[in-house]
Parts: sequence; structure tokens; C-alpha cells
Amino acid sequence: MNDQELFLKASTVQGNKRAGIVPKVAFMFLVKGGLPLAPLWERFFKGHEGFYSIYLHQHPSFNHTFPPRSVFFGRKVPSKPTSWGMSSIIDAERRLLADALLDPSNQRFVLLSESCVPLFGFKPIYDYLINTNLSFIESYDMSGRQGTGRYHPKMWPIVNITNFRKGSQWFEVNRDLAIHIVKDTMYVNLFKKYCVPLPHGICFCDEHYLPTLSEVLHYTMNAKRRITWVDWSSIPEGAHPREFGSSSDDDKIITYEFLNKVRFGSKCVYNGNTTNMCFLFARKFLPTALEPLLRVSPLLFGINA
Repeated sequence: MNDQELFLKASTVQGNKRAGIVPKVAFMFLVKGGLPLAPLWERFFKGHEGFYSIYLHQHPSFNHTFPPRSVFFGRKVPSKPTSWGMSSIIDAERRLLADALLDPSNQRFVLLSESCVPLFGFKPIYDYLINTNLSFIESYDMSGRQGTGRYHPKMWPIVNITNFRKGSQWFEVNRDLAIHIVKDTMYVNLFKKYCVPLPHGICFCDEHYLPTLSEVLHYTMNAKRRITWVDWSSIPEGAHPREFGSSSDDDKIITYEFLNKVRFGSKCVYNGNTTNMCFLFARKFLPTALEPLLRVSPLLFGINA
């Protein structure tokens, strides 16, 4: 199937909520090539078969395969090349959603990268996502060059500048909103045409398309916050967030105490109640961060390993 055929087919698959059918969380990995933190994820998924699905969108020329015993074995979806800041990123996101929607048991859909790590064990994350009707697409109104300054006047009247939103690329959505995303043709084509990066524009689809779409289509069903933590502290405007594992000192920084502050150091609203469990995942962990992450994983995941 080409993308259009895939999106059409996926949008017609009804979710299965019958008694006795276990709802699953679809973990969708949008990666350039390999998955260097796979050993950590293997530990995370171990023992929870039947409660999750995995989908890998890798560069089509990437030929590495996981061993047959791996949870990632055979989970690669048909893919196309992607480029940072280009509309090919949202094509890949929609492709992952469509493939995951083909399984009627999948009820929640989370987008992750090769630098993402889980902050809790599987069950707390599963319960957090399954037990809410809201989706988690960060969406906020931002003025200035990095926000509404990226709005193209030719988006009007389909998208008004008052509905133009910004947010993180890394999202989590329920099945209903996932279907809306893969069914969309009007908004996605508008953003592909008028939300373009340099040298033709100053807009990035992955930062604006889904936040704006959720605003105009699903306003009341979106928590408007992200559940994937990243460190923007002391980073100049427009730069990339901090990477962990880039220096020898990071081995001392990536501790249970540090990750516990990430897990419980914020306040947010979940199902109408204030909570300090706001982030389920964290990102920008390099391959060199694997060893310290594995060391603290028994405490994070609540397992004997």
C-alpha cells in the first residue's frame, strides 16, 4: 500500500473494546537507524507481553535486524527517508500511527525516538495512559519569531493565526485522535505548503502541525502538555536541548536521584487532579548513557535485575 491507501485503511479499523480484550499501548519509535538503548527497553517490556505493540520507522536503507528473541524483531514498518524540520517527519509520524491503528487492540499511541527512555516501569506507564481519555500533545500559543511569527498568512481562512499553536513533536494520543490525524488531508497539506523551514520559510511542521490540529479539531480532548521530559535549561533560544552521555561527567549525573527529580519534580493535572507524576519518558540520552541507565533501571522499573 502507498501512504494514502494505508491512511484510508487505518482510519476505518474500529477499536476493539469488547470485554475480555486487553487494550494495548502502541510504542512507535521514529529513529534514524539503530536503537542503541534497546537493552533498556527490552528490560522495560519484559514480562508484559500482550499489553503493548511496537513499531519501528527506520531509514529504508538501514539493514540491521534484531535477534529473533528481541521484542523489536520484525517490528519495522515500511518507511521513507526523513529530514529534520521537513514535512517528511509528519509523514513518518502518520505512517506509524496508521500501521498501529491496523491493530484494533491498540488504544493508546506514543511517539518515541532512539534517545528516549522510560522513567517508570511498564505497569505505571500503562495504567497512566489506559486510564485517561485525554491525549498528550503539547500545544501553546506563543508570540514572537519562534511562535506566531512562523504563521503564513496564506493559511487563512483554514487556520487562523489565533489557532496557530506550537509544541513538542513527541506526543501520545488516544485512538480517536489518532484516527483524526491519519484521516486529515486538509490541514496536513496546508502545513506542507506553507509551514516550511529555511531557505523558503521559518516554520517547522513537526512543531506546529499536531499542536494546531489538536487545537482546531480536538480542543477539549487534549491535555495540552507533553509526557516526555527534556532539559532546555541554560540553552540559548533556537538551540537543541541538552544531551546526556556526551561527557564523562554524565556518568555521575545519570543517577536514580537525578531521574527521580525528573519523575516527580513537576506539577500537572491528570484526570482533573493535581499530580507530580507528569513525565513518563525522557529524551536526549546518547548511546553512551546506556550503562548508567541500566544500573539504575531496577530502581526505576521496580524489578530485580
